[in-house]
Amino acid sequence: MSSRAEPVTEALLEEWGLPDPGDSKKSRGDVVVVGGSRSSPGAVLLAGESALRVGAGRVVLAVPQSIDAQVGVGLPEAGVLALPDDADAPPAGELREKLTAADAVLIGPGFSDADETRATLRAVAATSPRAMVLDAFALGVLPGIDRGSLPADLILNPNKDEARILLGRELADEVADIREIARRFEAVVNCYGVVAHPDGRAYTLDEGDSGLATSGSGDVLAGAIAGFAARGVDPVRAAVWGSWAHARAGVRLGERIGLGFLARDLARELTPAVHGLRRR
Repeated sequence: MSSRAEPVTEALLEEWGLPDPGDSKKSRGDVVVVGGSRSSPGAVLLAGESALRVGAGRVVLAVPQSIDAQVGVGLPEAGVLALPDDADAPPAGELREKLTAADAVLIGPGFSDADETRATLRAVAATSPRAMVLDAFALGVLPGIDRGSLPADLILNPNKDEARILLGRELADEVADIREIARRFEAVVNCYGVVAHPDGRAYTLDEGDSGLATSGSGDVLAGAIAGFAARGVDPVRAAVWGSWAHARAGVRLGERIGLGFLARDLARELTPAVHGLRRR
């Protein structure tokens, strides 16, 4: 395996393509976003909308009971289910059914307590979801989670601070370090334009806009990755597609609006960004 990373170009993405959307939302995959808190209820909304904006068929938001009503109003296109009051309790009823049947489960956006996040991650993993994307607090607690309890298809979406936690030291060589995290956790890792697979494959994206550094931007990125994964894109390509769409949306907004666009603007821009490439 070459030590070099492959640049992500439009030609590469066109060569990869995306799965046929079919004629039903059921054919485009189901996403469950698990997260949220009183202090950050908007994160799951951004992630859920982003999954839909890149073409996922259906989204369910699993959030604490204290915010389920306001979250339901915030994204009427999504289903909303309450997490158990006891984070250690196994999901039951409709929530368990949705987690088990989901094509991708995203855990982490908006969580604000490490112990509750750890317990929820373990409880959700016990439902044996097909693929899982971890973000935010779910990454901070990952070193204490048994890798064997998580799905084989696992995607990590750390920022640089979270990458340092996963690596156990400061980043020195970004491509080499992201590769090391991928090997260590047997997962696809996406971090600031570098996507690495445990087998050593790596891709780099040289695209973006300074406006991407805005509150909620990471939630949009995580939701986009989960949306592509739910559509049937394999994990490493889902991470590349999600990262590219997020970056391209930022470029489009930077050119049209300038610095100061919001994460909610990013989510809405994902659809024309992807459609613009596919239309070519």
